[in-house]
Amino acid sequence: MSLSDNIYKIIFYTTLFVVLSILFFTVDTLSISYKEALNVFINNSLLSIITNTSIAIFGQNDYALRAPFILFYFFSILLMYRFTDNLFKKESDRLLSILIFMLLPGLLSASLLVNSAIIVTFFTLLYLNYLKSTKRHCYILLILFLFIDNSFAIFFLALFFYALKDFDKKLLISSFILFCVSMALYGFDTGGKPRGFLVDTFAIYASIFSPLLFIYFFYTIYREGVKGNRHIVWYISATSLAFSLLFSFRQRIYIEDYAPFVVIFLPYMVKNFLQSYRVRLPQFRRKHRYIASITLFILLLNATLTIFNKPLYLFLENPKKHFAYNYNIAKELAAKLKKNNINEIESDQQELLLRLKFYGIKEGNRYFVSTNKKYYYDKKISIKYLDKTVATAYIIKN
Repeated sequence: MSLSDNIYKIIFYTTLFVVLSILFFTVDTLSISYKEALNVFINNSLLSIITNTSIAIFGQNDYALRAPFILFYFFSILLMYRFTDNLFKKESDRLLSILIFMLLPGLLSASLLVNSAIIVTFFTLLYLNYLKSTKRHCYILLILFLFIDNSFAIFFLALFFYALKDFDKKLLISSFILFCVSMALYGFDTGGKPRGFLVDTFAIYASIFSPLLFIYFFYTIYREGVKGNRHIVWYISATSLAFSLLFSFRQRIYIEDYAPFVVIFLPYMVKNFLQSYRVRLPQFRRKHRYIASITLFILLLNATLTIFNKPLYLFLENPKKHFAYNYNIAKELAAKLKKNNINEIESDQQELLLRLKFYGIKEGNRYFVSTNKKYYYDKKISIKYLDKTVATAYIIKN
């Protein structure tokens, strides 16, 4: 290994350490959301097992709630780094690829929130690394995926299409059976009136990648498919992207079921761009450099706003339109209630009650608390970020 390769490795591990430090710092700026509270107190799922195990070990606090998912992010980055070994001719290209992957806004968000997306990303990369190192499919892992999350149904379908190409009978039959079992276990949501959400899905993907990056990502998947460069990662990402867009014509989809399989194609997108850049003479590379610079700038801006998003409240007339509003307010409100010796409340907002329960505010009948505007109240508590009021709680003593 050359000296320059060692330097690139040092840059990678240093950047990863910095990003992890920022993520742990960000944990303290978040409050538990209603959906996350459901996983802690009511649901009985893999997410519930993970979060409650962590809470049992480290106590009922935000760090215990979110640390497991930051760890899944950490190991996902390491697995992607390992997977891209020998994918690029230059170690600098590999570093660029992994840094972009590391800073994807969707991946950063998934690492901080109680959701299955980062878990699915980790296990998908684990499977791909096993396949790369052994040249064999791990059927034990495939069976395990069946019980991890319903979103692996699309993964089984992608493997089925991939097996058709090589006519791998064992993989073909196994993936088809696993897909059918997954559908039988979890079903498929076809409820509601048919409505088009294609634009919404594109917007969500643009927020996961950053807009310009997703446009080029979409183009690369199409281009590689047309050229016939259809490896297993292409099948997984293309199948997931295609079905998510197809279903969006009829209904709103859960992007967490598809995005983990889409983002793993990113190294191939970077490789495609660099190859396209280098085949041109130096005097014809200016446009590519310009586009790449703007794309990376927007990516860094989106990643920064994903982590440090509180200042956005200053520009919003209605704080509830802030994308992180559901992950704010509760912790600060619980602290102010305790400061006023209010530890038991009732409310007309069941979601708020469950969120406050995580911070030690029990359900009782001594006080009534609501963030819905009241014209009669005994006390009013304001929650402010950067001196801007983002929520007001009205307290009535019973």
